[in-house]
Amino acid sequence: MNRFESTKRVSILGIIGNIFLLIIKFIMAVISRSEAMMADAINSAGDIFSSLMSYIGNKIACTPSDEDHNFGHGKAEYIFSMFIGIFMILVGVKILFDSVMAIIRGDDFTFSLYLILVCIVTIGVKLFLYLYAKNNFKNHHNILIKATMKDHRNDILLTCGTLLSVIFGYFGYYFFDGIFGSITSVYIIITGLGIMLEAYRVLMDASISREDKNLIVDYILKNKHIIHVEDFYTIPVGYKYVVVLTIDLDGNMSTFQSHTIADTLENEILKNFKKVYKVIIHVNPVEI
Repeated sequence: MNRFESTKRVSILGIIGNIFLLIIKFIMAVISRSEAMMADAINSAGDIFSSLMSYIGNKIACTPSDEDHNFGHGKAEYIFSMFIGIFMILVGVKILFDSVMAIIRGDDFTFSLYLILVCIVTIGVKLFLYLYAKNNFKNHHNILIKATMKDHRNDILLTCGTLLSVIFGYFGYYFFDGIFGSITSVYIIITGLGIMLEAYRVLMDASISREDKNLIVDYILKNKHIIHVEDFYTIPVGYKYVVVLTIDLDGNMSTFQSHTIADTLENEILKNFKKVYKVIIHVNPVEI
């Protein structure tokens, strides 16, 4: 399964799973008047949006390069992951506000074993979706899958908090309902900020990491014909980079020899470094 097909499946499973959870959580929240369960339902609605954004972003990102987008549409992954991050922050703020107001008002709710059952079902569904997304992220390192994976993890934590609040509510400690909602909402906001900032970094054309740069340079210098590497620049294109660099070669080499070395090196870098989309090498003849 390729990178884009994997993201598509993660997104579709997320949409189906979250629609199911939204329905059962919303019904139980209305019946029981549980603020934590309503917050959980609102979060599931947000998850549907996140999975939909992941699906659309992936569909655009897999579009081949054309005259208007010479290096493809890979940055769509980061644009839509930023949307997901922003939406997670908004959802977190909403849940935080509602939870704090529930604490201030001293809201209570009607205990029901069905509340516990809904929580257990939600945790089970979300754990499956999280593990599925995590496995796909390990294979493809798609930021859209990463955002979806973290969203599922947040839901597990949120629902665990809801479950605890239901149990405490059985013993009459209703204020925990708002406390657990508040704690989880802060975590959701922090996670959303992390996803948004990661996407922002790439969209602002941040360079490849220093570690990856050093690995590429060290690999180049293993070639006995290359004296030095100069002017190493990178341009992000989606999750990969265009690498532009200059290599110093013996000035006594023929033009054919120097360009053969450069062409071979380009192919080797593309083969050995998955983060590299394209390599542009300039040859600089030097006197030895």
